[in-house]
Amino acid sequence: MDLPSAVADKHTTPRERARARTVADIIRLGRQHLAVHGAAGLSLRAVARDLGVVSSAVYRYVESRDELLTLLLIDAYGELGDEVDAAVDALPSDDYRGRFLALGHAVRQWALREPARYALLFGSPVPGYQAPAERTTEPGTRVIYRMVGIFDAAYRADALAAEVAVAAVVPPALAADMAAIRAELGVAVPDAALARGVLVWTSVFGAISFEVFGQYGADTFAARDELFEHQLEVLLGVIGL
Repeated sequence: MDLPSAVADKHTTPRERARARTVADIIRLGRQHLAVHGAAGLSLRAVARDLGVVSSAVYRYVESRDELLTLLLIDAYGELGDEVDAAVDALPSDDYRGRFLALGHAVRQWALREPARYALLFGSPVPGYQAPAERTTEPGTRVIYRMVGIFDAAYRADALAAEVAVAAVVPPALAADMAAIRAELGVAVPDAALARGVLVWTSVFGAISFEVFGQYGADTFAARDELFEHQLEVLLGVIGL
């Protein structure tokens, strides 16, 4: 059940709405604790204390720290995906360059505003925790699916450059991977362009991670906005837009 919808849905029972509100409060407090203590220091008992209930009571709603981490993952992926969708959908469907730039900026803005939640999604794995794929894969792939969709739409519209500066032969083993990805995503982008798309994907998130996690150093780049804009423009050239 989607928690915000459950809270607002008049067709649910009062008990269901109360439960949904309590879980939403637990997630809200979990966000706050995540920002202060990090994922590895997250404690359901501490969240229960701030909620004003005994720890045994909170376990009726969220059964473990791992379950809380999963809820926080889904929550963060959902918020990031919503912000990316809003930014991309604000532009015409055939403005492929603009949509890619909007996607990149939306991810960066969210990451800089929510560094602890970004770290939960894209930082080091939490010791002892394994995210359940059946619950996190779909929300966790929204942004990359959206990025691939932009490139695929540009390819179908013949808007990708026929030749790009980066031209490398895709080896057979990698071509098999590309074929599987193409079938899974239902896209028509050929191997070479799809491989460049993977490079663009990892480069966008790599650049954002360097900034969020302080890898550039304090004094290396003062013009961070301009740096990221330049990086996105270079990546547009890599994909041929």
